[in-house]
Amino acid sequence: MSLPDQAGGESPGGLRAAARAWLEESLSGEFAHVRGLGGPGREHEGHELRQAWERHLGKAGWTCLAWPERYGGRAASLEDQVAFHEEYARADAPARVGHIGEGLIGPTILEFGTDEQKDRFLPPIQRGDELWCQGYSEPEAGSDLAGVQTRARLDGGEWVIDGQKVWTSLAHVADWCFVLCRTEAGSQRHHGLSYLLVPMNQDGVEVRPIVQLTGTSEFNEVFFDGARTAAGNVLGAPGGGWPVAMATLGYERGASTLGQQIGFRRELAKVIETARRTGAARDPVLRDRLVRSWLELEIMRLNALRMLGPEPGPEASIAKLYWSEWHRRLGELAQAVQGRAGLVVQDPTAPLDDGPGGGGLNELQRLYLFSRADTIYAGSSEIQRNIIAERTLGLPR
Repeated sequence: MSLPDQAGGESPGGLRAAARAWLEESLSGEFAHVRGLGGPGREHEGHELRQAWERHLGKAGWTCLAWPERYGGRAASLEDQVAFHEEYARADAPARVGHIGEGLIGPTILEFGTDEQKDRFLPPIQRGDELWCQGYSEPEAGSDLAGVQTRARLDGGEWVIDGQKVWTSLAHVADWCFVLCRTEAGSQRHHGLSYLLVPMNQDGVEVRPIVQLTGTSEFNEVFFDGARTAAGNVLGAPGGGWPVAMATLGYERGASTLGQQIGFRRELAKVIETARRTGAARDPVLRDRLVRSWLELEIMRLNALRMLGPEPGPEASIAKLYWSEWHRRLGELAQAVQGRAGLVVQDPTAPLDDGPGGGGLNELQRLYLFSRADTIYAGSSEIQRNIIAERTLGLPR
């Protein structure tokens, strides 16, 4: 069993061939050691090198392909965007450190931002100079996003923010955070919320990493204690942040998963390689699970392509539900193909920056442990099923 090369054929504009040639050249020189680094549970790997790679991508015009040329993009067609994602995966290029900026806040700013906001925030994202994180979930409002209690008030020419966010991915390395908070006293649920763009490097922001089962700390608690941002750093109208937040979730659960699937394909290849080495591939039950995982990954890709478009709707919840459940099953399969060896931690004292096996865990053990969180963060599976039922299928609450 092997994973097929998705990179067959040429896109009409020739972008596929150009991307393939550029990636082969760039990943053979000073960035040769960046291949395969990063991904879920492995974001600690080579962060500075991967950010340098992000800037290298931006300088060559390989970030934010769909964006208008005015903001550093190529106004690329959907077909060309897909071609680049496939070539990026084929080249074993590293997980992107700028994916939250490019895939989530960038499209949201393009849709809702003023010209001044677009000119200020989009070019640094495209260049790889500024990294972003997402300030949504709170201790008492995880999947219930309308229950957020972080508050902000205007003080002269600035918003002053107080509250706490949790499960904030990559907050410890981010320069900016888009924060959903309550800006109208006495407001409840979806009303009175504003979508603020907040600098992270200030005295009023404290980031506390949350250590996972894997020993890594990609998620964080973020405390805002009098944190400030300019009055103009509100996306959409003050008090009208709910539709902006929903649009961001649509981008998070829709086309941006094409980039995420780069890491999934690499992980599945590792599981298949391990199954061959251990003999698990000869077990008919495990072989059936391997084939099913491959087929389901292909379905995931086709579903992401189906959802490509400028206005993702509630059906984008299908993508989050699908990939998170699939990835958790892949983690379980990763343990199964290892046999009893998968239950043994080789060296608990090994440092995390030793690479995929750092901290005593091998790559597949880390996949298993980290993927347990997939069906909880970014909206639990139960919440996604409710959204699909009520907003897509029209079923009663």
